[in-house]
Amino acid sequence: MELAPSLHRIGSDLVAAYLVDDESGITVIDAGLAGNWSDLVAELKAMGRSVDDIRGVILTHGDSDHVGFAERLRRDNGVPIYVHEADAARARGEEKTSPAWGHMKLGATLRFLGYSARKGGLRTKFLTEVVPVQDGQVLDLPGSPRVISMPGHSPGSIAVDVPAVDAVFVGDALTTRHVLTGEKGPQPAPFTDEPDAALASLDHLKQVTQATWVLPGHGTPWNGGVAAAVDGVLAAAR
Repeated sequence: MELAPSLHRIGSDLVAAYLVDDESGITVIDAGLAGNWSDLVAELKAMGRSVDDIRGVILTHGDSDHVGFAERLRRDNGVPIYVHEADAARARGEEKTSPAWGHMKLGATLRFLGYSARKGGLRTKFLTEVVPVQDGQVLDLPGSPRVISMPGHSPGSIAVDVPAVDAVFVGDALTTRHVLTGEKGPQPAPFTDEPDAALASLDHLKQVTQATWVLPGHGTPWNGGVAAAVDGVLAAAR
């Protein structure tokens, strides 16, 4: 799906990943589930590109539904995988977490679990090598993405600011579709390690005043700007 020139989404409202392209190649933000590989290849073909044009993958955090096809790209194509140093062990499968699931609705939960199973969520290949990143770092990748630390959902959760495409990619710092309830609109994401810290980290997004697009790992792409998205999350949390 092309959201805007040079800005693409693959996957669905249940699990999504994103592509930023320019003349130097493609940056992938998050890697969804292992089975989203076919979505990646199809989207690249529609763009007139191939996996050989991918210059790097940035993970907003190290959970399995964001690691997805990253190791395949690293192993088979030599693509570097960037993740915050505090989530590097999680992305390598060395650390596990068991946050509370919270409120659920049966239908929505089954849809999410069913989609995850169909897309290979049970056969995640964790990373064997990562490139650690830090808050404020601007990466030498297409779009010149900038790292914004967003601890809370996980210790190394980040947002990725890409002014070139008028977007900030927020991973699970917030969601616009709660995968366990089906509720839509900006709100806190489930499976969060430290909910209070995640809400506090939303202050870090406010520095991204120019971005129209706020793009989560789960939910509908939001094009109402950062301030409105943050206000929506805080209202839902209350």
